[in-house]
Amino acid sequence: MSVKTIVGIMGPGENATPEDNEMAFELGRALASNGWVVLTGGRSFGVMDAAMKGARDVGGLTIGVVPDSNDRNASENAQIRIVTGMGSARNLINVLSSNIIVVLGMAAGTASEVALAIKSNKKVILLNQDEITIRFFKNIGTYRVMVAKTVDEVIFQVKDYLAVHQAGLTTHE
Repeated sequence: MSVKTIVGIMGPGENATPEDNEMAFELGRALASNGWVVLTGGRSFGVMDAAMKGARDVGGLTIGVVPDSNDRNASENAQIRIVTGMGSARNLINVLSSNIIVVLGMAAGTASEVALAIKSNKKVILLNQDEITIRFFKNIGTYRVMVAKTVDEVIFQVKDYLAVHQAGLTTHE
């Protein structure tokens, strides 16, 4: 049995734009089409829901790490629901459980996830971000932060990263 690659998609809920949600849906589809598990903050709206909906659309596996002490507000597209009761503190679980992080859209919670990812030495791909956001996170994250404008670029970067770092994802037989 091989260990599954988990790609964390971090992005806003309430503050997500229609464009963010559309791109998140495409991103979820593309990641799942490559056989990767999609992990989000698990909520029923915004980037989180759209990404998992895209992944489910092509038969992908989705994990939602929900902030509440029950799964009532979880996305119906979260097949595996990790109920934390931790509020925003669950952001660290999102980051540590992901092999690589893709960030789409931006809000305070999302920014905290990027900072936690950098602090945890995780690779972060900033998707479709503005120059100020890119400059800020590249300044604190240096080589850990990559930039992509399109979903296709993200897929290429994830494949490239995994080709080099696959040793961390061992096969158990």
